Amino acid sequence: MPSPAAPAREPGPAPLARRLATPLATLAGVAAAFAYVGTVDPNEPGHYPVCPLFRFTGIYCPGCGGLRSAHAFIHGDLTTALGANAMAVAGYGIFAVVWVVWLIHAARGVPLRIAVTPVWWWSLGGVLLVFSVIRNLPFGAALAP
Repeated sequence: MPSPAAPAREPGPAPLARRLATPLATLAGVAAAFAYVGTVDPNEPGHYPVCPLFRFTGIYCPGCGGLRSAHAFIHGDLTTALGANAMAVAGYGIFAVVWVVWLIHAARGVPLRIAVTPVWWWSLGGVLLVFSVIRNLPFGAALAP
């Protein structure tokens, strides 16, 4: 005689360790990248490739100075970090806020849904474009790395 089918189990919340695994793994990856940049100084030539846009045109892209900014930031020199790439420092802050919100949501078992509309993407692109243009003009030399 066949055995009766097992009753269907409703999926419950995943265990806490499993819910926190992805945000913590992301933080570990970012921390490892910052640890490497903090150890291997981008101000010394030969450790990192030169920005191709800068190499061939002499124009600073929005990311130029990002490694020097990260190196200064990891060493606690916020003034130098802002001088190397202010947008990167803003990005570190945004990442930290989003990561904490993500961690809280994961701990509570609530999925994090960030709906970024095209207006936000276009606005970000516009800000990066304006930042790039200004840092390449004589009056924006303070924003150049």
